[in-house]
Amino acid sequence: MKKLFVLTGLFFITFNLMAQTQEEMKAWQDFMTPGPMHQMLQTTVGDWNAEITMWMDANTPPTTSKGTYKTEAILGGRYFQTKHNANMMGMPFEGLQIIGYDNGVKKFFAFWIDNFGTGYLHLDGIYDESTKSITFAGTGTDQYGKEYKMREMVKPTDNNSGVIEMYTDMGKGEFKSMEIKYTRQ
Repeated sequence: MKKLFVLTGLFFITFNLMAQTQEEMKAWQDFMTPGPMHQMLQTTVGDWNAEITMWMDANTPPTTSKGTYKTEAILGGRYFQTKHNANMMGMPFEGLQIIGYDNGVKKFFAFWIDNFGTGYLHLDGIYDESTKSITFAGTGTDQYGKEYKMREMVKPTDNNSGVIEMYTDMGKGEFKSMEIKYTRQ
């Protein structure tokens, strides 16, 4: 019985693929094929050192820490996974980011989770050719379940260094919440 369900499912998938027009097949192939923006993200693969400056709000002095992260291409270079490690505010910090470029909507996206919470941050980004940087914007939720806005600017200096600036708006206006200076190990 199980084999019958699998064979039936494969038949319908195959039939649907064969029913596609040439135009639809080309659009799908373009959608699934890594392109120039994925090649640009490929330059982030490797091991990195990070100097982290963090502000809890606009009126407090920053804290600083050092960290490392490793970026790997996954799923055939369509997405890039970065694992972050640091000691922040006297506690071990681990974070995981998935970043990619959606050929369909022509935008970058990032998804972030870490051990400083159980929520997530989702950002969409646009590439600026003139500055060779990506500006992301999106939302997350705080420890009270309240939504906040986040803006992030990724500004590579070259293929071996750059700066990430993050700005947070918790409903009282945007402030610079983090700056990460990164260098390739």
